[in-house]
Amino acid sequence: MNPYYLLQSSQRQRVSDGSVVPLDQGWAGDYRLLLVWPQLGDFDSLEYAWWIQRQRSQLQALGVTVRAVGIGDRGAGQRFCDYSGFPGADLFVDPQGELHQQLGLYPGLQVPLPGVSPRQRAMVNLLLMCAGVGSPGTLGEVFRGYWGDRRAPQLIADDEVVEAKPLPPLRGSVFRWAGGQGFQRPFELATLRLRNMAEVLSHWSTYVPDGAQVTQRGGTFLWGATGELLYEHRDRGLLGFSASMGNPLQFLDQFLDQCLDPAVSP
Repeated sequence: MNPYYLLQSSQRQRVSDGSVVPLDQGWAGDYRLLLVWPQLGDFDSLEYAWWIQRQRSQLQALGVTVRAVGIGDRGAGQRFCDYSGFPGADLFVDPQGELHQQLGLYPGLQVPLPGVSPRQRAMVNLLLMCAGVGSPGTLGEVFRGYWGDRRAPQLIADDEVVEAKPLPPLRGSVFRWAGGQGFQRPFELATLRLRNMAEVLSHWSTYVPDGAQVTQRGGTFLWGATGELLYEHRDRGLLGFSASMGNPLQFLDQFLDQCLDPAVSP
């Protein structure tokens, strides 16, 4: 079944104004991109939002409109938007991940632990997933963040200053000492992920008001203007929100007349 029909019958709370409206209300464009994110305090959600914001002007110019649904309440959504810059008008919240379940997305590792609460069980399973259990590709992606990736674009401009506690503020030009420029240098992605982790841990109760869904994974769906499903990706584990993590939006190139350029502007 085309998930678009599910969207037409689904209503969720919009972060910008708190209204509960249909997910497809006012959604237009030649291509309609739906990002179904896990918990809004999840690494995947924050990193995916960063990529969208990085290429948003290109997406708009090429007729790709974006909507996102993440697990959390409106407070989590507002904090997420303030930090990431993702527009609140394009973000909807789903506190219990009901849409994820209706779409049949991977719920994450579900090892039963008798005698513990659902939240405690979910956290233990999440830690196991961080170690790669029930989460294929996670460890490799973690290591890629430290090793670098010559096939991926440079992530931090030379004149950009990144604050990733507990590290001191770092200027992007520092990463040239780790290997050069024009590609993802060693420690570059790991630094951005450390910044996200510091943000979430500092505001954990805001981002994760109910931890029972922290293992739930997300998905990506692309439709044409008439509602035909063109592409989908269903996450299989942590840090697996794209089939091409070095350039997560690369899948769009096969549909667009002009390829998206993921490179940092000089």
